[in-house]
Amino acid sequence: MTMATSAFSTFAAIGNREDLSNRIYRIDPTETPVFTAMEKTKATAVNHEWQTQALAAASTSNAQLEGDDNYAADAATPSVRLGNICQISRKTPRVTGTQQAVKHAGRDDEMDYQKMLKGMELRRDIEATITGANQAKVSGATTTARKLADMLSWIKTNTDKGGGTGADPTAADGTGVRVDAATANQRAFTENLLKNVLKKCYDNGGKPTNLFMGSFQKQAFSLFTGRGTPMEDQAGKKITAAVDVYESDFGKLKAVPDLFMRTRDVLVLQSDMWAYAPLPGRNFLSYPLAKTGDSEAATVLCEYTIEARNEKSSGGIFDLTSS
Repeated sequence: MTMATSAFSTFAAIGNREDLSNRIYRIDPTETPVFTAMEKTKATAVNHEWQTQALAAASTSNAQLEGDDNYAADAATPSVRLGNICQISRKTPRVTGTQQAVKHAGRDDEMDYQKMLKGMELRRDIEATITGANQAKVSGATTTARKLADMLSWIKTNTDKGGGTGADPTAADGTGVRVDAATANQRAFTENLLKNVLKKCYDNGGKPTNLFMGSFQKQAFSLFTGRGTPMEDQAGKKITAAVDVYESDFGKLKAVPDLFMRTRDVLVLQSDMWAYAPLPGRNFLSYPLAKTGDSEAATVLCEYTIEARNEKSSGGIFDLTSS
């Protein structure tokens, strides 16, 4: 079979239009489950503060005389004042005047499209920072950026960690960091490790609601005997396989994979005891920057911190093998 003589074909044609789909396909993950599950509040100063309160231990000897007139005061337990520092995180897109002017496929305005992408990237940065930066709070200076204390800097009481050099923060106040155990002291994630931390949380008054972990630990979790049936979305009539229910001795927890936290950690969180606190008007703020040439620039910015409302509500399993 041969082409007809003198038939004009696409091989010789010059004026055929290109076929470029008007869709853009993206698979990079944008789910931020810890950020999404946290309470949302607001900070009104760079040093955002809150208080925690403890009660006196329960007594078995609180029996009083009938008609007693001796009302001695019981000792008061003062509240504890805690604080965290607001950190500035930003992304800056820049687009040339020419690129802004030409006709685009898949988006109408190049700068708007780039700002949307940078907003997604910024949200991913926030998730990674609050779950796994392992950084203490830094007040900052003219040449030093302020930093918030992330969750690893707060969680101290209810933990299970590797031996050797593995250590919790020296205080549950955001001023220290975790010390990771050496590779030789990492352990496989087991149900007994999880049960140990859940018991500690319960004994200290916590009611954890969520388990967050990377993909490797999530697959290990799927073998636990306490794992329940995957949750069903009644409205959509579909099974959400990414979220499982764990039936512990102290209540149900959701187990959720998180691609942005450290693979060696499993966080056991009472999510209403953690809060994302941006400064007013500084939460995913976008504004143009001054022109300095034949291009346009903008910034997408967050100035925020997190509240660890009471770290005893939550816990963590650390120093796990991840391969």
